[in-house]
Amino acid sequence: MCVRSRIREKPESVDESLEIAKLLSEKIAQQPNEKPALRLKILLNLYNMLENSYGRFLVYMKALEVAANGKVTEHITPSFKKIDTLLKEWNLGLQDQRKLYLAISNILKEQKSSANENFKILTKYLATFSGEDADGMDEAKEQAAYTIIEFVKASDMFQCDLLEMPAIAQLEKDAKYASIYQLLKIFVTQRLNAYLEFYTTNSALLESYGLVHEDCIAKMRLMSLVDLASNESAQIPYSVLKDTLQIEDDEVESWVVQAITAKLINCKIDQMNQVVTVSRYTNRVFGPSQWLALRTKLTTWRGNIANVITTVQANKVTEEGTQSMQGLMIR
Repeated sequence: MCVRSRIREKPESVDESLEIAKLLSEKIAQQPNEKPALRLKILLNLYNMLENSYGRFLVYMKALEVAANGKVTEHITPSFKKIDTLLKEWNLGLQDQRKLYLAISNILKEQKSSANENFKILTKYLATFSGEDADGMDEAKEQAAYTIIEFVKASDMFQCDLLEMPAIAQLEKDAKYASIYQLLKIFVTQRLNAYLEFYTTNSALLESYGLVHEDCIAKMRLMSLVDLASNESAQIPYSVLKDTLQIEDDEVESWVVQAITAKLINCKIDQMNQVVTVSRYTNRVFGPSQWLALRTKLTTWRGNIANVITTVQANKVTEEGTQSMQGLMIR
């Protein structure tokens, strides 16, 4: 009996269907270095033949394994964009979700151009751990630390919700990773002076994780500028920017322009009065308090719009009444 007919034939039970999917995918995944692209194609065809959702997940995991070991990941990475949809279809438990996210992350780690995508996948992995899962969170420590380092390294990433995650919070009192947690806290809640103080006693640690001091300073200057925009009045004097960013007078405008280019702030530069007037800034952290603030703003805007509509309708009624009276007078 051919593979297609064996798969399409209704199995005696769900367990039998899963066993067939598992056995076939394991057989195909053997010796992944031998014609890996062909093996991956067969696995994906097998995936499409299956009707059992969990069986599809098992085959997909084998496809990830073949793609990684056979170095043909370019054939599987396009599917990562649909991973949220696939997760709903497969209806996986937490353990299987974690296995999936880590398998995808291991592939993305090998692709330097996919650092941001890998960060998103690891964030989803870390989000599967809750405070109630105290015993199970130990397995997340290494990935939690790695995710922090990736955020700090990224020159185009200035906002994250990592501090809100239990998997990250556990590092605060961890003997091995407490310093990494402290570094994250500096990058999302503090300013350049706090980073420089941290660096004086942790330079070797940062170097061991591949962090470049000059790059960290550059990112912290932009983060500090955003912090000024959120905590100071709408107008920030050049002198405050100079002192906070620890730069020269003639560098102030250059750093403001960099912040604008990175879409961290909208502002006007007043060279005459030596001030920067900020009209919008990006929150470094977007957690529960930020969502609450956004909800309050939306509620206020909704109320304002309702008042405008009521006023317009009232004026319309008044205008129509006036026109009617004028018509009666003309007659």
